[in-house]
Amino acid sequence: MSNPNMESKVKELMELRRMKEELEAEITAMEDEIKQTMGEEEILLAGSYKVLWKPVTTSRFDSVRFKKEHAELAEAYTKTTTTRRFTIN
Repeated sequence: MSNPNMESKVKELMELRRMKEELEAEITAMEDEIKQTMGEEEILLAGSYKVLWKPVTTSRFDSVRFKKEHAELAEAYTKTTTTRRFTIN
């Protein structure tokens, strides 16, 4: 399918994605600066804001190890799905 009328939309989308990447980089840099200031502290009071940076413990299922050690069982419980991936080249 070819649609020259969509070129401006695709161009705008690519520009927005570029801007998003820049903003995400700025956000990460600011977060890192705040974390560096906090050091080992878990709470920072900044005017009317309360910043929390606390450790969180999670438990996750090790599917790679399970597939190695129980290949047949993993295969029996593996579900295959199909989706459409949207990309722009």
